[in-house]
Amino acid sequence: MRRNHEIDYRIYGEEIQIVEIELDPQETAIAESGSFMMMDQEIQMQTMFGDGSQSNQGLLGKLMSAGKRILTGESLFMTAFTNVGNGKQKVSFAAPYPGKIIPMDLAQMGGRVICQKDAFLCAAKGVSIGIEWQRRLGTGIFGGEGFIMEKLEGDGMAFVHAGGMVIEKQLLPGQVLKIDTGCVVAYTSGVHFDVEFVKGIRNMVFGGEGLFFATLRGPGKVWIQSLPISRMAARLVSYGTGKRKEEGSILGGLGNLLDGD
Repeated sequence: MRRNHEIDYRIYGEEIQIVEIELDPQETAIAESGSFMMMDQEIQMQTMFGDGSQSNQGLLGKLMSAGKRILTGESLFMTAFTNVGNGKQKVSFAAPYPGKIIPMDLAQMGGRVICQKDAFLCAAKGVSIGIEWQRRLGTGIFGGEGFIMEKLEGDGMAFVHAGGMVIEKQLLPGQVLKIDTGCVVAYTSGVHFDVEFVKGIRNMVFGGEGLFFATLRGPGKVWIQSLPISRMAARLVSYGTGKRKEEGSILGGLGNLLDGD
């Protein structure tokens, strides 16, 4: 028997996706503030402290649980969507930027998944959204996500969002995967996360890929994104603030070809 609410879902779209969750009477889904898109008439929306996974918590416990979410860059509040009708009702949530929505059945993943900050989108009620500390100094400073990551716990469905294309890999015991630090989306609890220096002076100085790899050692499952939001934002800023050569230049579009733009 699952302790978390059991929900059905369907994901629509390609580059910018939405997830539609179907709720039976009295079932509830929880979501980040701002991810809501639409819902049926008999869905009731309620803003709450924290994730509502511990219904018997006192006020102080709820405040502490919700306060931890601020450390991961999330809102102090979450929103619960409950089917108060007699039949099935649907509620939909939208991805915040181009990429993929990843469905995760926590019951099949050991009940615990670690993911990057801001990755969580929505989940079945009962799933706990907490924080995971990177205990090693080097991992916290150079790991791309800092000392604090999100931790999803429970036995229900959870949905996270990542940028660009998402690759899912199953690592064998002792198998190591080296990844750009910003491309790590999530991994199961059996995976060991660390960082490693890029070898070679020329690689470090001229490689343009940073000074560190993220290293993930199995066993377990990992999710990797092709386009971290930080990389996309940096590229948009460079295009927005830099004058391109076809704008008022004698070379016109040829100038962009010459410099690789």
